[in-house]
Amino acid sequence: MAPNLLFYQLLLTALVFICLLIHVWCPDASCHPSNLSLTQDKPRRKRSKAPKPFTGLIPKPLCEACEQRADGRPKAPGSPPPVITCTRGRRRTVDTRSHCCPAPACAYHGWLGRGNLRATGHPGGQPWRQLQCVSCQGDFSETHGTLLHGKRASVERIVRVIACLAEGLGIRGTARVCEIDPNTVLGWLVEAAEHLHAFSAYFLHELHLTQVQLDELYAVLSAVRDGDVSAAEAIERLSRAPYWVWTAIDPETKVLLSVQVGARTLAMAQAVLHQITQLLAPGCVPLFLSDGYAHDLTAIVTHVGYWVQPPRRQARGAAPKPRWMPVPALLDAHVVKTIQRRRLVAVKHRVVFGTQRAIEQVLATCGWQINTAFVERLNLSLRQRVAAMGRRSATPCKSADSLGQQLVLFQAYHNFVLPHASLRQTLAEPIATNGSGSAKRWRPCTPAMAAGLTDHVWSLKEVLFYRVPPWPQPQTG
Repeated sequence: MAPNLLFYQLLLTALVFICLLIHVWCPDASCHPSNLSLTQDKPRRKRSKAPKPFTGLIPKPLCEACEQRADGRPKAPGSPPPVITCTRGRRRTVDTRSHCCPAPACAYHGWLGRGNLRATGHPGGQPWRQLQCVSCQGDFSETHGTLLHGKRASVERIVRVIACLAEGLGIRGTARVCEIDPNTVLGWLVEAAEHLHAFSAYFLHELHLTQVQLDELYAVLSAVRDGDVSAAEAIERLSRAPYWVWTAIDPETKVLLSVQVGARTLAMAQAVLHQITQLLAPGCVPLFLSDGYAHDLTAIVTHVGYWVQPPRRQARGAAPKPRWMPVPALLDAHVVKTIQRRRLVAVKHRVVFGTQRAIEQVLATCGWQINTAFVERLNLSLRQRVAAMGRRSATPCKSADSLGQQLVLFQAYHNFVLPHASLRQTLAEPIATNGSGSAKRWRPCTPAMAAGLTDHVWSLKEVLFYRVPPWPQPQTG
């Protein structure tokens, strides 16, 4: 025990001696106040959190549709021809105002309600009427230019197939329910998408909107990777490729303005904003609400802007280059969400163009705040009614074109056929029902009715049977 005690005493003495040496040879830094002033008194540069004013863009961002001057609405070739009034024979009882002559060489080609058409019966006992143009003496079926033209299947069966697809059933599931071949369902879907695209483009125009909400929705497609491989190897190397569905909605009327499929790039954002601006009435600049995606902001400024010449700062030298600036009436706000571990932890509102007060005045008419809730609710409807977009779906599309065809069907079905409970209108007087149920107190309303594009709820058969004119018709009456 004695040697150990002596060892610890010597160790303690050595430690005390070392501390004294450090204190003598290395004095405390407090003896030199100049060193503290250099390290502690130097202020740190703080970054300003105030939003900086938008200085404009020297080169205007490129929009391929604008460069090509692409306009979704074709122009009429000239003034409408005179109305033909029939004075001979018995009075016509078949309404032909929704049809037009399909002959390109006819003077009445593409014009509705000019009195040049008459019904000539049902040739060969067919269910569809035959119409004749008294100007060019040409005959055509009343189903010409619609999905039902040239189909041997019954109308009810075709409408049922398209209705199953519109309600979210896959192509193979629809084929099993309707007991037909899946390739037949796919063919009808392609034809319906082409017809419904023209149908939506004809009715959606010159909209007076106050708000537009934008968003991008993640989708998954099945695609074969590029490469010179055999068919068997291509099937083995089948992979899942991500795409994005770009949506835009009017939160007040719930009209689906645009739905497109593409990569998350600036070119795609420009295409979406170009289509939206083509639907707006002249001089209409709505409030844009989005999730803060940078390409959306660039696309908005591209289509809602003008050239501004900055003033000179010096008397000599070259004049400053003109800058592309947003119009003064433009209002834009972002809803920035912070997500951690798949949970929403923070939501921030950011005003990009305009003032907070101006944006609040626009939203105050509906009692709302800055939000993107309506376009997010639309994303849920897309996943429910488009089979290829369902989460963990077993029926993804093979290409972007296939997904686009289902989205075109969804847009027309959403805007014209499907009534929305939030848009229903109160009846002046309740309507009694035939049974023992309560009287009807509400009138169903679709987004197209809320926007003033139509006056009734369309049936799917009516939409598919509608013959889209080749150009906008003049208003009569």
